[in-house]
Amino acid sequence: MDSSKPIKASDLFVKALENEGVEYIFGVPGEENLDLLESLRTSSIKLILTRHEQGAGFMAATYGRLTGKAGVCLATLGPGATNLVTPAAYAQLGAMPMLMITGQKPIKKSKQGRFQIVNVVDMMRPITKFAKQIVNVNTIPALVREAFRLAEEERPGAVHLELPEDIAAEMGESDHVFNVNPPCRPIANEHSINEALKMIRGAKHPLLLIGAGANRKRIIAALKAFIEKTGIPFCNTQMGKGAVGGHHRLYLGTAALSSGDYLHCAIDRADLVINAGHDVVEKPPFFMQVGGKQVMHVNFSSAEVDEVYFPQLELIGDIAATFERLTEKIEPVAEHDFSYFMRVQEKVSEHMKEGVDDPRFPMIPQRVVADVRKVMPDDGIVALDNGVYKIWFARNYRTPEPNTVLLDNALATMGAGLPSAMMASILNPQRRVMAICGDGGFMMNSQEMETAVRLKLNLVVLILRDDAYGMIRWKQADAGFADWGLEFNNPDFVTYAKSYGAHGHRVSAAEEFVPLLEQCYSEGGVHLVEASVDYSENKRVLIDELAERICLV
Repeated sequence: MDSSKPIKASDLFVKALENEGVEYIFGVPGEENLDLLESLRTSSIKLILTRHEQGAGFMAATYGRLTGKAGVCLATLGPGATNLVTPAAYAQLGAMPMLMITGQKPIKKSKQGRFQIVNVVDMMRPITKFAKQIVNVNTIPALVREAFRLAEEERPGAVHLELPEDIAAEMGESDHVFNVNPPCRPIANEHSINEALKMIRGAKHPLLLIGAGANRKRIIAALKAFIEKTGIPFCNTQMGKGAVGGHHRLYLGTAALSSGDYLHCAIDRADLVINAGHDVVEKPPFFMQVGGKQVMHVNFSSAEVDEVYFPQLELIGDIAATFERLTEKIEPVAEHDFSYFMRVQEKVSEHMKEGVDDPRFPMIPQRVVADVRKVMPDDGIVALDNGVYKIWFARNYRTPEPNTVLLDNALATMGAGLPSAMMASILNPQRRVMAICGDGGFMMNSQEMETAVRLKLNLVVLILRDDAYGMIRWKQADAGFADWGLEFNNPDFVTYAKSYGAHGHRVSAAEEFVPLLEQCYSEGGVHLVEASVDYSENKRVLIDELAERICLV
Protein backbone atom coordinates (compact mmCIF):
# COMPACT_ATOMS: atom_id res chain seq x y z
CA MET A 1 0.00 0.00 0.00
CA ASP A 2 1.34 3.42 -0.96
CA SER A 3 1.79 5.44 2.25
CA SER A 4 2.98 8.60 0.49
CA LYS A 5 1.15 11.87 0.97
CA PRO A 6 1.04 15.24 -0.79
CA ILE A 7 3.77 17.66 0.24
CA LYS A 8 4.79 21.21 -0.57
CA ALA A 9 7.75 21.40 -2.98
CA SER A 10 10.02 23.35 -0.63
CA ASP A 11 9.28 20.88 2.18
CA LEU A 12 10.06 18.00 -0.17
CA PHE A 13 13.31 19.67 -1.17
CA VAL A 14 14.37 20.05 2.47
CA LYS A 15 13.33 16.46 3.22
CA ALA A 16 15.52 15.28 0.33
CA LEU A 17 18.44 17.31 1.72
CA GLU A 18 17.91 15.81 5.19
CA ASN A 19 17.85 12.38 3.57
CA GLU A 20 21.35 13.12 2.21
CA GLY A 21 22.61 13.90 5.72
CA VAL A 22 23.00 17.65 5.15
CA GLU A 23 24.07 19.41 8.35
CA TYR A 24 24.48 23.01 7.21
CA ILE A 25 23.35 25.35 4.47
CA PHE A 26 25.47 28.47 4.01
CA GLY A 27 24.00 31.41 2.19
CA VAL A 28 22.29 34.71 1.58
CA PRO A 29 18.59 34.06 0.82
CA GLY A 30 16.40 36.36 -1.26
CA GLU A 31 12.67 36.72 -1.78
CA GLU A 32 12.72 33.90 -4.36
CA ASN A 33 13.94 31.54 -1.60
CA LEU A 34 11.31 32.42 1.02
CA ASP A 35 9.33 29.17 0.73
CA LEU A 36 12.56 27.18 1.07
CA LEU A 37 13.61 29.37 4.00
CA GLU A 38 10.32 28.66 5.77
CA SER A 39 10.80 24.92 5.20
CA LEU A 40 14.31 25.14 6.67
CA ARG A 41 12.95 26.89 9.79
CA THR A 42 11.68 23.61 11.24
CA SER A 43 14.42 21.42 9.76
CA SER A 44 17.34 19.73 11.49
CA ILE A 45 19.59 21.51 8.97
CA LYS A 46 21.34 24.56 10.38
CA LEU A 47 21.22 27.70 8.25
CA ILE A 48 24.41 29.77 8.50
CA LEU A 49 23.83 33.25 7.17
CA THR A 50 26.90 34.79 5.59
CA ARG A 51 27.62 38.36 4.50
CA HIS A 52 28.32 37.49 0.86
CA GLU A 53 27.51 34.54 -1.37
CA GLN A 54 31.22 34.00 -2.04
CA GLY A 55 31.79 33.33 1.64
CA ALA A 56 28.90 30.85 1.65
CA GLY A 57 30.27 29.05 -1.39
CA PHE A 58 33.81 28.82 -0.04
CA MET A 59 32.50 27.45 3.27
CA ALA A 60 30.38 24.83 1.48
CA ALA A 61 33.30 23.78 -0.71
CA THR A 62 35.59 23.43 2.31
CA TYR A 63 32.94 21.35 4.08
CA GLY A 64 33.06 19.03 1.07
CA ARG A 65 36.84 18.99 1.09
CA LEU A 66 37.07 18.05 4.76
CA THR A 67 34.19 15.56 4.97
CA GLY A 68 33.87 14.06 1.48
CA LYS A 69 30.15 14.91 1.62
CA ALA A 70 28.72 17.68 -0.52
CA GLY A 71 28.55 21.04 1.22
CA VAL A 72 25.43 23.08 0.43
CA CYS A 73 25.10 26.79 -0.23
CA LEU A 74 22.11 28.97 -1.07
CA ALA A 75 21.60 32.17 -3.05
CA THR A 76 18.79 33.95 -4.79
CA LEU A 77 18.50 34.72 -8.50
CA GLY A 78 20.53 37.20 -10.55
CA PRO A 79 23.32 38.85 -8.54
CA GLY A 80 23.06 36.26 -5.76
CA ALA A 81 23.64 33.46 -8.23
CA THR A 82 26.39 35.25 -10.13
CA ASN A 83 28.25 35.71 -6.84
CA LEU A 84 28.50 31.90 -6.62
CA VAL A 85 30.41 31.60 -9.90
CA THR A 86 33.85 31.88 -8.28
CA PRO A 87 33.08 29.33 -5.52
CA ALA A 88 31.64 27.01 -8.19
CA ALA A 89 34.91 27.13 -10.14
CA TYR A 90 36.85 26.81 -6.86
CA ALA A 91 35.02 23.59 -5.96
CA GLN A 92 35.04 22.22 -9.50
CA LEU A 93 38.76 22.72 -10.16
CA GLY A 94 39.70 21.73 -6.61
CA ALA A 95 37.57 18.54 -6.67
CA MET A 96 35.47 19.56 -3.67
CA PRO A 97 31.89 18.21 -3.57
CA MET A 98 29.38 21.08 -3.32
CA LEU A 99 25.71 21.70 -4.14
CA MET A 100 24.56 25.22 -5.01
CA ILE A 101 20.84 26.03 -4.70
CA THR A 102 19.58 29.20 -6.35
CA GLY A 103 16.16 30.76 -6.66
CA GLN A 104 14.44 32.13 -9.75
CA LYS A 105 11.38 34.20 -10.67
CA PRO A 106 8.19 32.22 -11.40
CA ILE A 107 8.65 30.32 -14.64
CA LYS A 108 4.96 29.77 -15.43
CA LYS A 109 3.74 33.32 -15.06
CA SER A 110 5.64 36.45 -14.03
CA LYS A 111 4.67 40.11 -13.96
CA GLN A 112 8.23 41.43 -13.66
CA GLY A 113 9.52 40.87 -17.16
CA ARG A 114 13.28 40.28 -17.24
CA PHE A 115 14.05 42.02 -13.93
CA GLN A 116 17.15 40.36 -12.38
CA ILE A 117 16.81 37.36 -14.67
CA VAL A 118 19.86 35.76 -16.22
CA ASN A 119 20.12 32.19 -17.44
CA VAL A 120 21.81 30.84 -14.32
CA VAL A 121 21.66 27.18 -15.35
CA ASP A 122 23.47 27.87 -18.63
CA MET A 123 25.94 30.09 -16.75
CA MET A 124 26.73 27.30 -14.28
CA ARG A 125 26.88 24.42 -16.75
CA PRO A 126 30.51 24.91 -17.93
CA ILE A 127 31.87 25.12 -14.37
CA THR A 128 29.88 22.30 -12.73
CA LYS A 129 29.35 18.58 -13.14
CA PHE A 130 25.56 19.04 -13.27
CA ALA A 131 23.22 22.03 -13.52
CA LYS A 132 19.43 21.77 -13.71
CA GLN A 133 16.32 23.88 -13.29
CA ILE A 134 13.50 22.15 -11.39
CA VAL A 135 10.28 22.47 -13.38
CA ASN A 136 8.20 19.75 -11.73
CA VAL A 137 7.71 19.21 -8.01
CA ASN A 138 7.64 15.44 -8.37
CA THR A 139 11.16 15.31 -9.83
CA ILE A 140 12.77 16.94 -6.76
CA PRO A 141 13.79 13.70 -4.94
CA ALA A 142 15.41 12.26 -8.07
CA LEU A 143 17.23 15.49 -8.96
CA VAL A 144 18.55 16.00 -5.43
CA ARG A 145 19.81 12.39 -5.26
CA GLU A 146 21.42 12.70 -8.68
CA ALA A 147 23.06 16.00 -7.74
CA PHE A 148 24.62 14.53 -4.59
CA ARG A 149 25.70 11.37 -6.40
CA LEU A 150 27.54 13.33 -9.05
CA ALA A 151 29.03 15.86 -6.61
CA GLU A 152 30.53 13.15 -4.41
CA GLU A 153 31.66 10.61 -7.00
CA GLU A 154 35.25 10.80 -8.19
CA ARG A 155 36.28 13.23 -9.48
CA PRO A 156 34.17 15.30 -6.98
CA GLY A 157 33.02 18.79 -7.86
CA ALA A 158 30.25 21.37 -7.96
CA VAL A 159 26.61 20.80 -8.90
CA HIS A 160 23.71 23.25 -9.17
CA LEU A 161 19.93 23.13 -8.78
CA GLU A 162 17.64 26.08 -9.51
CA LEU A 163 14.31 26.12 -7.65
CA PRO A 164 11.93 28.73 -9.15
CA GLU A 165 9.65 30.62 -6.81
CA ASP A 166 6.37 29.22 -8.15
CA ILE A 167 7.60 25.62 -8.22
CA ALA A 168 8.77 25.92 -4.60
CA ALA A 169 5.23 26.86 -3.53
CA GLU A 170 3.41 24.06 -5.39
CA MET A 171 2.17 20.78 -3.94
CA GLY A 172 3.72 17.49 -4.97
CA GLU A 173 2.06 14.09 -5.17
CA SER A 174 4.41 12.15 -2.89
CA ASP A 175 6.85 12.71 -0.01
CA HIS A 176 8.99 9.69 -0.88
CA VAL A 177 12.74 10.22 -1.28
CA PHE A 178 15.40 7.90 -2.68
CA ASN A 179 17.79 5.65 -0.78
CA VAL A 180 21.31 7.02 -0.46
CA ASN A 181 23.76 4.42 -1.68
CA PRO A 182 27.52 4.69 -1.12
CA PRO A 183 29.57 5.47 -4.23
CA CYS A 184 30.64 2.45 -6.27
CA ARG A 185 34.30 2.66 -7.24
CA PRO A 186 35.91 0.41 -9.89
CA ILE A 187 39.05 -1.59 -9.12
CA ALA A 188 42.16 -1.75 -11.29
CA ASN A 189 42.35 -5.04 -13.18
CA GLU A 190 44.77 -7.78 -12.17
CA HIS A 191 46.79 -7.53 -15.38
CA SER A 192 47.59 -3.87 -14.67
CA ILE A 193 48.52 -4.70 -11.07
CA ASN A 194 50.96 -7.37 -12.26
CA GLU A 195 52.47 -5.02 -14.85
CA ALA A 196 52.93 -2.40 -12.13
CA LEU A 197 54.75 -4.92 -9.95
CA LYS A 198 57.11 -5.70 -12.83
CA MET A 199 57.86 -1.99 -13.33
CA ILE A 200 58.56 -1.45 -9.63
CA ARG A 201 60.80 -4.51 -9.42
CA GLY A 202 62.66 -3.50 -12.57
CA ALA A 203 63.36 0.08 -11.52
CA LYS A 204 66.48 1.14 -9.67
CA HIS A 205 65.34 4.55 -8.40
CA PRO A 206 61.52 4.50 -8.06
CA LEU A 207 59.83 7.53 -6.52
CA LEU A 208 56.23 7.98 -5.34
CA LEU A 209 54.58 11.31 -6.22
CA ILE A 210 51.30 12.07 -4.39
CA GLY A 211 48.91 14.42 -6.18
CA ALA A 212 45.59 16.08 -5.37
CA GLY A 213 43.47 13.04 -6.25
CA ALA A 214 45.22 10.91 -3.62
CA ASN A 215 44.64 13.42 -0.83
CA ARG A 216 41.51 11.69 0.44
CA LYS A 217 40.91 10.28 3.93
CA ARG A 218 40.44 6.68 2.87
CA ILE A 219 43.51 6.63 0.59
CA ILE A 220 46.01 7.83 3.17
CA ALA A 221 46.28 4.54 5.11
CA ALA A 222 46.86 2.60 1.88
CA LEU A 223 49.64 4.97 0.80
CA LYS A 224 51.34 4.72 4.19
CA ALA A 225 51.26 0.93 4.12
CA PHE A 226 52.76 0.87 0.61
CA ILE A 227 55.56 3.26 1.60
CA GLU A 228 56.39 1.31 4.76
CA LYS A 229 56.53 -2.05 3.01
CA THR A 230 58.49 -0.96 -0.08
CA GLY A 231 60.71 1.72 1.46
CA ILE A 232 60.12 3.89 -1.62
CA PRO A 233 60.67 7.64 -0.89
CA PHE A 234 57.83 10.01 -1.72
CA CYS A 235 57.04 13.65 -2.38
CA ASN A 236 53.84 15.54 -3.13
CA THR A 237 52.40 18.32 -5.24
CA GLN A 238 50.99 21.38 -3.50
CA MET A 239 47.46 19.92 -3.37
CA GLY A 240 48.80 16.51 -2.39
CA LYS A 241 50.45 18.11 0.65
CA GLY A 242 49.66 16.36 3.92
CA ALA A 243 48.35 13.11 2.44
CA VAL A 244 51.22 11.36 4.22
CA GLY A 245 52.95 13.04 7.15
CA GLY A 246 55.65 15.58 6.45
CA HIS A 247 57.89 14.17 9.21
CA HIS A 248 58.02 10.69 7.70
CA ARG A 249 61.57 9.39 7.33
CA LEU A 250 61.05 8.87 3.56
CA TYR A 251 59.39 12.22 2.83
CA LEU A 252 61.33 14.48 0.46
CA GLY A 253 59.10 17.56 0.25
CA THR A 254 56.64 19.49 -1.90
CA ALA A 255 57.25 19.58 -5.64
CA ALA A 256 56.19 21.87 -8.50
CA LEU A 257 57.38 25.06 -6.82
CA SER A 258 60.58 25.81 -8.71
CA SER A 259 62.25 23.63 -11.30
CA GLY A 260 65.65 24.36 -9.75
CA ASP A 261 64.74 23.28 -6.23
CA TYR A 262 66.68 20.44 -4.61
CA LEU A 263 63.60 18.22 -4.64
CA HIS A 264 63.47 18.38 -8.42
CA CYS A 265 66.95 16.85 -8.49
CA ALA A 266 65.39 13.71 -7.00
CA ILE A 267 62.54 13.75 -9.53
CA ASP A 268 65.04 14.13 -12.36
CA ARG A 269 67.07 11.15 -11.07
CA ALA A 270 64.06 8.84 -10.65
CA ASP A 271 63.77 6.19 -13.36
CA LEU A 272 60.17 5.36 -12.34
CA VAL A 273 57.62 7.87 -11.02
CA ILE A 274 54.59 6.25 -9.40
CA ASN A 275 52.16 9.13 -9.89
CA ALA A 276 49.29 8.67 -7.43
CA GLY A 277 46.27 10.91 -7.93
CA HIS A 278 47.67 13.15 -10.66
CA ASP A 279 45.19 15.94 -11.34
CA VAL A 280 45.47 18.02 -14.48
CA VAL A 281 44.78 21.21 -12.52
CA GLU A 282 48.37 20.89 -11.30
CA LYS A 283 51.14 20.54 -13.83
CA PRO A 284 53.34 17.51 -13.15
CA PRO A 285 56.74 18.50 -11.71
CA PHE A 286 58.51 16.83 -14.62
CA PHE A 287 58.27 16.74 -18.39
CA MET A 288 58.22 13.32 -20.00
CA GLN A 289 60.38 12.58 -23.02
CA VAL A 290 60.29 9.63 -25.37
CA GLY A 291 62.83 7.13 -24.09
CA GLY A 292 63.03 8.91 -20.72
CA LYS A 293 61.77 7.98 -17.26
CA GLN A 294 58.92 5.52 -16.83
CA VAL A 295 55.68 6.88 -15.37
CA MET A 296 52.91 4.86 -13.73
CA HIS A 297 49.54 6.64 -13.51
CA VAL A 298 47.44 5.49 -10.52
CA ASN A 299 44.08 7.24 -10.44
CA PHE A 300 40.31 6.97 -10.54
CA SER A 301 40.32 7.94 -14.22
CA SER A 302 42.70 7.63 -17.13
CA ALA A 303 45.36 10.22 -17.90
CA GLU A 304 44.60 13.14 -20.16
CA VAL A 305 47.50 12.53 -22.50
CA ASP A 306 49.49 15.46 -23.83
CA GLU A 307 53.00 16.06 -25.13
CA VAL A 308 54.60 16.13 -21.66
CA TYR A 309 52.53 13.51 -19.82
CA PHE A 310 51.98 10.13 -21.48
CA PRO A 311 52.33 7.43 -18.80
CA GLN A 312 53.48 3.99 -19.92
CA LEU A 313 51.12 2.22 -17.50
CA GLU A 314 47.75 3.26 -16.08
CA LEU A 315 46.10 1.64 -13.06
CA ILE A 316 42.54 2.92 -13.27
CA GLY A 317 40.21 2.47 -10.33
CA ASP A 318 39.96 3.20 -6.65
CA ILE A 319 43.38 4.52 -5.59
CA ALA A 320 43.18 3.02 -2.10
CA ALA A 321 42.25 -0.42 -3.43
CA THR A 322 45.04 -0.26 -6.01
CA PHE A 323 47.72 0.46 -3.42
CA GLU A 324 46.28 -2.16 -1.07
CA ARG A 325 46.67 -4.77 -3.83
CA LEU A 326 50.20 -3.58 -4.67
CA THR A 327 51.22 -3.69 -1.02
CA GLU A 328 49.76 -7.16 -0.59
CA LYS A 329 51.69 -8.59 -3.53
CA ILE A 330 55.03 -6.77 -3.40
CA GLU A 331 58.15 -7.32 -1.32
CA PRO A 332 61.07 -4.88 -0.83
CA VAL A 333 63.43 -4.97 -3.82
CA ALA A 334 67.11 -5.38 -2.91
CA GLU A 335 68.23 -3.68 -6.14
CA HIS A 336 66.46 -0.42 -5.29
CA ASP A 337 68.93 2.37 -4.58
CA PHE A 338 67.58 5.38 -2.67
CA SER A 339 70.91 6.81 -1.49
CA TYR A 340 70.71 9.81 -3.84
CA PHE A 341 67.15 10.59 -2.70
CA MET A 342 68.30 10.57 0.91
CA ARG A 343 71.09 13.04 0.09
CA VAL A 344 68.51 15.29 -1.54
CA GLN A 345 66.32 14.96 1.54
CA GLU A 346 69.24 16.09 3.70
CA LYS A 347 69.86 19.13 1.49
CA VAL A 348 66.15 20.03 1.48
CA SER A 349 66.08 19.84 5.28
CA GLU A 350 69.16 22.06 5.56
CA HIS A 351 67.66 24.59 3.18
CA MET A 352 64.40 24.72 5.16
CA LYS A 353 66.32 25.86 8.23
CA GLU A 354 67.52 29.05 6.56
CA GLY A 355 65.99 32.21 8.04
CA VAL A 356 63.84 30.53 10.68
CA ASP A 357 65.36 32.66 13.46
CA ASP A 358 65.96 35.79 11.38
CA PRO A 359 65.26 38.79 13.70
CA ARG A 360 64.44 41.28 10.94
CA PHE A 361 61.20 43.22 10.95
CA PRO A 362 59.16 43.32 8.79
CA MET A 363 59.43 39.55 9.08
CA ILE A 364 60.78 37.42 6.25
CA PRO A 365 58.58 34.53 5.04
CA GLN A 366 60.85 31.79 6.40
CA ARG A 367 60.49 33.18 9.93
CA VAL A 368 56.70 33.52 9.55
CA VAL A 369 56.35 29.89 8.46
CA ALA A 370 58.65 28.56 11.19
CA ASP A 371 56.88 30.53 13.93
CA VAL A 372 53.41 29.45 12.80
CA ARG A 373 54.67 25.85 12.83
CA LYS A 374 55.84 26.33 16.44
CA VAL A 375 52.40 27.55 17.53
CA MET A 376 50.26 25.02 15.68
CA PRO A 377 49.98 21.50 17.17
CA ASP A 378 50.13 18.46 14.93
CA ASP A 379 46.36 18.58 14.40
CA GLY A 380 46.20 22.37 14.01
CA ILE A 381 44.66 23.54 10.72
CA VAL A 382 46.10 26.29 8.53
CA ALA A 383 43.82 27.65 5.78
CA LEU A 384 45.81 29.58 3.20
CA ASP A 385 44.42 32.32 1.01
CA ASN A 386 46.27 32.95 -2.25
CA GLY A 387 49.44 34.98 -2.47
CA VAL A 388 53.17 34.42 -2.56
CA TYR A 389 53.13 33.28 1.09
CA LYS A 390 51.26 30.19 -0.16
CA ILE A 391 54.43 29.06 -1.93
CA TRP A 392 56.47 29.52 1.24
CA PHE A 393 54.01 27.48 3.31
CA ALA A 394 53.82 24.81 0.61
CA ARG A 395 57.58 24.28 0.62
CA ASN A 396 58.57 25.02 4.25
CA TYR A 397 55.60 24.02 6.44
CA ARG A 398 55.65 20.35 7.48
CA THR A 399 52.27 18.64 7.94
CA PRO A 400 52.29 15.76 10.46
CA GLU A 401 48.60 14.99 9.85
CA PRO A 402 46.36 15.04 6.74
CA ASN A 403 44.17 18.04 5.93
CA THR A 404 46.06 20.34 8.26
CA VAL A 405 47.06 22.67 5.42
CA LEU A 406 44.12 23.76 3.26
CA LEU A 407 45.85 24.97 0.14
CA ASP A 408 44.28 25.78 -3.23
CA ASN A 409 46.50 25.29 -6.26
CA ALA A 410 43.62 24.73 -8.68
CA LEU A 411 41.57 27.91 -9.17
CA ALA A 412 43.96 29.63 -6.72
CA THR A 413 41.44 32.35 -5.99
CA MET A 414 41.94 35.14 -3.51
CA GLY A 415 39.34 35.62 -0.80
CA ALA A 416 38.87 31.94 0.13
CA GLY A 417 41.20 31.75 3.13
CA LEU A 418 38.96 33.25 5.82
CA PRO A 419 35.75 31.34 4.89
CA SER A 420 37.74 28.08 4.59
CA ALA A 421 39.22 28.56 8.05
CA MET A 422 35.76 29.34 9.45
CA MET A 423 34.44 26.05 8.09
CA ALA A 424 37.41 24.18 9.52
CA SER A 425 36.73 25.75 12.91
CA ILE A 426 33.04 24.82 12.83
CA LEU A 427 33.90 21.19 12.09
CA ASN A 428 36.82 21.08 14.55
CA PRO A 429 35.93 23.36 17.48
CA GLN A 430 38.59 21.86 19.78
CA ARG A 431 41.49 22.31 17.36
CA ARG A 432 43.60 25.37 16.65
CA VAL A 433 42.64 26.91 13.31
CA MET A 434 44.38 29.79 11.54
CA ALA A 435 43.46 31.68 8.39
CA ILE A 436 46.55 33.07 6.68
CA CYS A 437 45.80 35.87 4.23
CA GLY A 438 47.57 38.64 2.43
CA ASP A 439 46.13 42.10 2.91
CA GLY A 440 44.75 41.95 -0.64
CA GLY A 441 43.02 38.58 -0.29
CA PHE A 442 41.69 39.31 3.20
CA MET A 443 39.85 42.44 2.07
CA MET A 444 38.03 40.48 -0.64
CA ASN A 445 35.89 38.67 1.95
CA SER A 446 36.77 40.44 5.20
CA GLN A 447 33.08 41.03 5.93
CA GLU A 448 32.88 37.39 7.04
CA MET A 449 34.65 38.47 10.24
CA GLU A 450 31.15 39.38 11.43
CA THR A 451 29.93 35.87 10.64
CA ALA A 452 32.86 34.34 12.54
CA VAL A 453 32.14 36.50 15.60
CA ARG A 454 28.38 35.78 15.42
CA LEU A 455 29.12 32.04 15.31
CA LYS A 456 31.41 32.41 18.36
CA LEU A 457 34.27 30.66 16.60
CA ASN A 458 37.77 30.19 18.01
CA LEU A 459 39.92 31.42 15.17
CA VAL A 460 43.11 33.38 14.47
CA VAL A 461 43.21 35.40 11.24
CA LEU A 462 46.82 36.24 10.34
CA ILE A 463 47.19 39.07 7.83
CA LEU A 464 50.58 39.32 6.15
CA ARG A 465 50.75 42.94 5.16
CA ASP A 466 52.85 44.38 2.34
CA ASP A 467 50.40 47.04 1.03
CA ALA A 468 50.43 45.56 -2.46
CA TYR A 469 49.35 42.62 -4.58
CA GLY A 470 52.67 41.04 -3.67
CA MET A 471 52.73 37.95 -5.86
CA ILE A 472 51.93 39.91 -9.02
CA ARG A 473 54.45 42.58 -8.01
CA TRP A 474 57.10 39.85 -7.65
CA LYS A 475 56.22 38.42 -11.08
CA GLN A 476 56.27 41.94 -12.51
CA ALA A 477 59.82 42.48 -11.24
CA ASP A 478 60.97 39.05 -12.43
CA ALA A 479 59.63 39.83 -15.91
CA GLY A 480 61.71 43.02 -16.02
CA PHE A 481 58.79 45.45 -15.90
CA ALA A 482 58.72 48.69 -13.91
CA ASP A 483 57.35 48.53 -10.36
CA TRP A 484 53.98 50.15 -11.06
CA GLY A 485 50.25 49.80 -10.50
CA LEU A 486 50.07 47.20 -7.73
CA GLU A 487 50.27 49.14 -4.44
CA PHE A 488 47.29 50.16 -2.32
CA ASN A 489 46.35 51.56 1.10
CA ASN A 490 44.87 49.52 3.93
CA PRO A 491 42.50 50.24 6.80
CA ASP A 492 43.68 50.12 10.38
CA PHE A 493 43.26 46.35 10.70
CA VAL A 494 43.26 46.37 14.51
CA THR A 495 40.40 48.87 14.65
CA TYR A 496 38.68 47.08 11.77
CA ALA A 497 38.67 43.78 13.69
CA LYS A 498 37.37 45.45 16.84
CA SER A 499 34.52 47.05 14.89
CA TYR A 500 33.19 43.52 14.25
CA GLY A 501 33.56 42.50 17.88
CA ALA A 502 36.78 40.57 17.25
CA HIS A 503 40.15 41.14 18.92
CA GLY A 504 42.79 43.04 16.96
CA HIS A 505 46.59 42.90 17.35
CA ARG A 506 49.59 44.28 15.51
CA VAL A 507 53.06 42.70 15.58
CA SER A 508 55.87 45.27 15.90
CA ALA A 509 58.89 42.95 16.25
CA ALA A 510 59.65 39.38 15.17
CA GLU A 511 60.17 38.17 18.74
CA GLU A 512 56.60 39.24 19.63
CA PHE A 513 54.99 36.98 17.07
CA VAL A 514 54.92 33.56 18.76
CA PRO A 515 53.92 34.86 22.24
CA LEU A 516 51.10 36.89 20.66
CA LEU A 517 49.71 33.91 18.75
CA GLU A 518 49.85 31.78 21.91
CA GLN A 519 47.98 34.51 23.77
CA CYS A 520 45.26 34.59 21.10
CA TYR A 521 44.64 30.86 21.33
CA SER A 522 44.68 30.93 25.12
CA GLU A 523 42.01 33.64 25.21
CA GLY A 524 39.75 32.04 22.59
CA GLY A 525 37.37 33.86 20.27
CA VAL A 526 38.15 35.54 16.95
CA HIS A 527 41.53 37.30 16.77
CA LEU A 528 43.04 39.25 13.89
CA VAL A 529 46.84 39.54 13.90
CA GLU A 530 48.53 41.95 11.50
CA ALA A 531 52.18 41.23 10.70
CA SER A 532 54.20 43.18 8.16
CA VAL A 533 56.19 40.95 5.82
CA ASP A 534 59.29 41.57 3.71
CA TYR A 535 59.13 39.64 0.44
CA SER A 536 62.61 40.59 -0.75
CA GLU A 537 63.61 36.95 -0.11
CA ASN A 538 61.33 35.76 -2.89
CA LYS A 539 63.72 36.37 -5.74
CA ARG A 540 66.86 35.25 -3.90
CA VAL A 541 65.48 31.95 -2.61
CA LEU A 542 62.78 31.00 -5.09
CA ILE A 543 64.52 32.03 -8.31
CA ASP A 544 68.16 33.11 -8.21
CA GLU A 545 69.70 30.50 -5.89
CA LEU A 546 67.60 27.63 -7.14
CA ALA A 547 68.04 28.42 -10.81
CA GLU A 548 71.80 28.35 -10.35
CA ARG A 549 71.85 25.24 -8.19
CA ILE A 550 73.43 22.19 -9.77
CA CYS A 551 71.93 18.88 -8.73
CA LEU A 552 74.08 16.74 -6.49
CA VAL A 553 76.61 14.58 -8.28
